[in-house]
Amino acid sequence: MRGGLAVVMAASAALVGAAPAPRAPAPGYLGAALPDSVRILPPAPTAGGARYLTDRTLFLETRRLKDSPRWRLAQDDVDQSAMLKDMACAVGVELTERNAPRTRALLARVLADDRDAANRAKDAFKRQRPYLIDEGPTCQEKTASLAASPDYPSGHATWGWSVGLILAELAPDRATEVLVRARAYGESRLVCGVHNLSAVEAGRTNASVVVAALHGNPDFRRDLDAARKEVAAARASGPAPDPAGCAAEAALTAASPY
Repeated sequence: MRGGLAVVMAASAALVGAAPAPRAPAPGYLGAALPDSVRILPPAPTAGGARYLTDRTLFLETRRLKDSPRWRLAQDDVDQSAMLKDMACAVGVELTERNAPRTRALLARVLADDRDAANRAKDAFKRQRPYLIDEGPTCQEKTASLAASPDYPSGHATWGWSVGLILAELAPDRATEVLVRARAYGESRLVCGVHNLSAVEAGRTNASVVVAALHGNPDFRRDLDAARKEVAAARASGPAPDPAGCAAEAALTAASPY
């Protein structure tokens, strides 16, 4: 009955020209089984410590990258919803809603778990973003909402490394390329000036914690098996991304920004 009511409501909205209701965010897989990232991650660097000083030094040194090709890649990496487009060269095909709907649905649920894990730690450690400590340009607008979201750990790095680990399972022959791009995705936050290196490294640890827990979840394993078949079919049917563009991206991601 509820399904029928939803169809009627959607049809009525279409008839009167009303916009459809926004899609609710996908629920995560883990819920209460999500590991406690606050206890697992090392504490955030504190003023005067060696890690804190290293973070400040790297933030200031990497401001030289402003307007470089690596800076522009960092700008492209700001949009988390474009992750599978960002990973197209590494995987060998862009995974879209048309050729990989189940893979994208799986990753939407993983993103929910990643955000929960990252936000718990951010709220606990409450470390300021680097540009709030030292003056410097960022590749992302310095909004009030960005400043209100603490630095440690990086949510983008958590997400990028989680996707990298999962895609490495789904396309194991491309695991090296996938994980290089996933590493670079996290490093884009350092290049961008909105996260410290320690926050990027903690994001990778955070992602590893989440993905390890996901493998104990039967729903995730079921969806992963379906995604594996989907990704294989998408890679077989193509088309492959532009070779010249992929070569340029590979040159950028191969070099360390610090």
